[in-house]
Amino acid sequence: MLTITEGETAVRLARTAIKECLENGRKIKPENLPDVFKEKRGVFVTLNTKRKGKNSGLHRKTVSSFTAWEAIILSAINAAQEDPRFYPVKPDEVEDLFIEVTILTVPKRIIAKPREIPGNIMIGRDGLIVSTNLSSGLLLPQVAVEHGFDSTEFLCQTCVKAGLMPDAWLEGAEVYSFEGQIFEEIEPGGQIKEKDIRCGDD
Repeated sequence: MLTITEGETAVRLARTAIKECLENGRKIKPENLPDVFKEKRGVFVTLNTKRKGKNSGLHRKTVSSFTAWEAIILSAINAAQEDPRFYPVKPDEVEDLFIEVTILTVPKRIIAKPREIPGNIMIGRDGLIVSTNLSSGLLLPQVAVEHGFDSTEFLCQTCVKAGLMPDAWLEGAEVYSFEGQIFEEIEPGGQIKEKDIRCGDD
């Protein structure tokens, strides 16, 4: 798990990546980062305006294909420019963004009989991946808390995210769990804190 200092580095790295990409058209190449940023990690970057969802982006290949620092930069740029639900962020909007970075642990498959899988999921701690040979879907730990899902509903919604039937987890789909640490800015470009997923936004 990351320290608060490493979390602060992650968020500032995301902000710098967005700023440099939008203002100067270049991708930053940071140096002298702590060793944890050299590990392959999944990363999710969320951009908020006035604490309400603006843009969010997940570079899915970060789960296994990129080091943490690469994943942060790619996810931050994707969130700012490539989320199809929103207009791309403009350079003069960056200073108004609240940046949130979620660092994921390596997913572990839940080995249990299908009907016992919900009992192996802790809401507020675990995120889920449901996978078949044809598709996969991922939901972050905070999604279950924000929507009031129990573990069974969380499983069903992850299946839907994968484009599967809600009960696919009962029909042989593989289920993986992972944990996530969230670091967020209290004010745009200002102080950074680690967010307690179980406590929601506050």
